[in-house]
Amino acid sequence: MTRSKRYAALEERPINREAFVHPWPEVGLVVSDGPYDPAPSLRVERGRVVEMDGVPRAQMDMLERFIADHAIDATAAAEAMTTPSETIARMLVDINVPRERLVRLASGCTAAKLVEIVRPLSVLEMMMALGKMRLRRTPANQAHVTNRKESPALLAADAAEAALRGFSENETTVGIARYAVWNALAIMVGSQVGRGGVLTQCAVEEGVNLRLGFKGLTSYAETLSVYGTEGAFVDGDDTPWSKAFLASAYASRGVKTRFTSGTGSEALMGHADQRSMLYLEARCLLVTKGAGSQGVQNGSISCVALPESLPGGVRAILAENLLAAILNLEVASGNDALASHSDIRKTAKLMCQFIPGTDFVHSGYSAVPRYDNMFGGGNFDADEYDDYLVLQRDMRIDAGLHPVGEAQALAIRERAARAMQALYAGLGLPAISEAEVQAATVAHDSRDMPDRDVAADLDAADAFMHGERNILDAIGALDAAGYTDVAERLLEMSRQRVIGDYLQPAAIFGEDFRVQSAINDRNDYAGPGTGYRLEGERWQRVQDIPQAKDPADYLAGHGEQGGASSSLAERLHSLGAAEKGAGTEVIVAVGPAFGRALTETIGGLPHGAVLEQLLQGIADEGVSARIVQVHHTADCAFIGYAGAQLSGSGVAIGMQSRGTTVIHRADLAPLNNLELFSQSPNLTLASYRQIGRNAARYAKQERVQPVPVNVDNWVRLRLIVKTMLLHRREIEQVEADRPPSELQYDWEPEG
Repeated sequence: MTRSKRYAALEERPINREAFVHPWPEVGLVVSDGPYDPAPSLRVERGRVVEMDGVPRAQMDMLERFIADHAIDATAAAEAMTTPSETIARMLVDINVPRERLVRLASGCTAAKLVEIVRPLSVLEMMMALGKMRLRRTPANQAHVTNRKESPALLAADAAEAALRGFSENETTVGIARYAVWNALAIMVGSQVGRGGVLTQCAVEEGVNLRLGFKGLTSYAETLSVYGTEGAFVDGDDTPWSKAFLASAYASRGVKTRFTSGTGSEALMGHADQRSMLYLEARCLLVTKGAGSQGVQNGSISCVALPESLPGGVRAILAENLLAAILNLEVASGNDALASHSDIRKTAKLMCQFIPGTDFVHSGYSAVPRYDNMFGGGNFDADEYDDYLVLQRDMRIDAGLHPVGEAQALAIRERAARAMQALYAGLGLPAISEAEVQAATVAHDSRDMPDRDVAADLDAADAFMHGERNILDAIGALDAAGYTDVAERLLEMSRQRVIGDYLQPAAIFGEDFRVQSAINDRNDYAGPGTGYRLEGERWQRVQDIPQAKDPADYLAGHGEQGGASSSLAERLHSLGAAEKGAGTEVIVAVGPAFGRALTETIGGLPHGAVLEQLLQGIADEGVSARIVQVHHTADCAFIGYAGAQLSGSGVAIGMQSRGTTVIHRADLAPLNNLELFSQSPNLTLASYRQIGRNAARYAKQERVQPVPVNVDNWVRLRLIVKTMLLHRREIEQVEADRPPSELQYDWEPEG
């Protein structure tokens, strides 16, 4: 078979590097509506669940028993289970139904009922519901801060920049488990250099993580993974009760906790029990709620490629975020693990949370380049900051970040690296060299960093981890080294752990360590004009991206006095009103601003040079030329048409002052032409000379080969603002009642 070249080209697209599979429900390869998913049911006797989703109590597995005893509100169950699921689905998108009513209904729902509620919702409707159901009014974002060399100076610098850019949480992990204490310390210190109140955690084995919390080196944890089947739990040597106990241990030490779950994990582990991914995630969320966690990190997370290989996978991921919000859980909504080779696809997935907003739009936006992301590669990373900031600006959406200038970023990075250098010196740890500080300030990734003595770092880590030292020792060392403000912020973080206010649902710290949570910053969306709106000072900050210029900057060099513009004005003289010509001639008709208010094309070609090439091209063909300035219009076609009416041959070249050019003839309609050169930035002086030649050949009624045109489909994106501003300046010179005037240009043709 002869291959289609278009299909061959399509095969090379990034999207076709990914895995796609047809559903296989028996092994859990189905995202929702699995044929073996149970129908919703619930029977309560004397306040006790005795049957749930078709399973009598005597046959319940450990998850079902835990959910029945700890996650179902028996006082709400009767209303919730008897209200038609489609009715509740409609309530989710009805701005007149308050969030609190839906939360109460959800508290009495089984896993099968929850899945049945979201079944009829489209992606758009789920996004609308998520905007209403998220806990906290103000959206936020979480960063991943890691590097392959476990460099403390670079970790601190990246954490400081992330804090400065607006991240409310910074999370790290390790390549070598024993490095956990130093990585946790580095991002905690760096974060507080960037901005006071940024929460930090180190994602390691839960026992180690808890010990880091006890030492004051972390302020939140989300390593408490839960699964939707008993087999998956047993594989992890866990139970819902052990997870609940661990969550209580964290909370008792003032460490904010959220659980982690996600569509596809059970199928990936081989324990899907013939259930759909979304149904099992609903069970995970009920376990999370029953264990008393204030929130959940969900959105498929590291399993994301598995649901995305199946039909409806991205919809199911959005559905699990929505279910978590309905259950009144803080939602850190994924978008962290690398989800696609395709920029189109990964951005489309992001929009499901980016547009409605969640408590944390990313449960780990990689604040480092993808090379250094130790969480398996970020879906969005530091190299895409500008794209992300422009998306916020485009849609007037606050997705947790704001622009930071280069000088400001460099300054905060250096200060964080130097704070770590001073801290290591104060604690007697293996020294951070001046070369490390300088490299961390400007580094792109850890390949720019000097190597450290890993064995010495690990020996020191073991001593710190098993000794008596804790965050108070770090605070003292920083204070003694002159980093009093950083020490005070770290001390305040420790004080806040004792107070415990930030353990509330969906809590982050705003300015001056002010807690923002679902209690004092409750989502109050109730339709247009309500809820969180990006406005005021925050909107000004979000829209002020470094790439945005003052309009005057686009006009720099156009029409300025002195230099080339003065020279052109001295050589271009008005001879009065233009008359109808005779014989074989070509008129060069220019726009009203040509050579005066504007003096070069949008591509930077001086008007004098362009004019000379047009005239030279006409002269090359032995044809005479006249120059006419059109005053009554700034439209390229009508400039050329006006010139053609005055030309003895009926042929004219019309040129706007920004360089857009047309070859016109008097017998053609104004918007018709012989040749049009609309992409003026691509025109060269050689192009203009050939345009002159062709116009002369048309005047002589000879056969003409059209001038080759270089088509650049991207040029409009680059130059449309400049185009608009140049055209506006030309329009300002229009005199509607003034007839064309003839110009004389002093120049010497070649030869």
